[in-house]
Amino acid sequence: MRSNLHNWPVVFAGISGAMAVAMAAGAAHDLQDSLAAADLERIQTAVRYQIWHALALLGTAALTATATDGPLVSLRVAAYGFALGTLAFCGGLYLLSFTGVELFGWLAPVGGLAFIAGWLALAAYGWRRHRG
Repeated sequence: MRSNLHNWPVVFAGISGAMAVAMAAGAAHDLQDSLAAADLERIQTAVRYQIWHALALLGTAALTATATDGPLVSLRVAAYGFALGTLAFCGGLYLLSFTGVELFGWLAPVGGLAFIAGWLALAAYGWRRHRG
């Protein structure tokens, strides 16, 4: 039996997906009058990245749950990359949009690097599985 520690990617993906939908709805309806167009566009960018990476994290969790052997470290790195990327990239864009504090904008490139690391780790997992 796997420990509960292995469930965090599914929990994170679920919460992240729900938050992305809520943010998209807010940007489309409730925030139209209170935020500038550039801020709304930034929020939409964050939403797109957040929903895609929630799905990527869910897929990574599914691969981890079904893997019996192989390079599971790569899957853990992918999961952490997707989660940290969501927090830094999407969170940074949301915070910048809502506060106007430019410092939060610097989180986005860090999050982008985490997303890239996650995707490369996922590719490494696939490559290693393919090569046996």
